[in-house]
Amino acid sequence: MSKLRPLHDRVVIRRSEEEKKTAGGIVLPGSAAEKANHGVIVAAGPGKTLENGDVRALAVKVGDKVVFGPYSGSNTVKVDGEDLLVMAENEILAVLED
Repeated sequence: MSKLRPLHDRVVIRRSEEEKKTAGGIVLPGSAAEKANHGVIVAAGPGKTLENGDVRALAVKVGDKVVFGPYSGSNTVKVDGEDLLVMAENEILAVLED
C-alpha cells in the first residue's frame, strides 16, 4: 500500500467487510447490504494541535479496531485500488477490545 499520512487528528480506516447475509441466513445483494460501521486504523496523524501550540496525542493507534457512526468518514480515498476512510478522531465512537 502506498504511504498515506494523515494530518493532525485524522486517521485512515480500512472498513471491515460488509455483511452479506442477515442473521436469519438471507443473502443480500451488494446494493442492499449495509456498509460496516467498524474497521481497523491503518494510519494516524500526530495529534490535535491545541490553542497553546501543544500537540495532544491521539487516543487511538494503528491496528486498533474501532466503531464509528453510519455517516462518519464521508471522506473516502482510493489507494492502490482499495477504498479507505479518512476521518477525524472525534468521529470514532469506541475501540473494540479483544
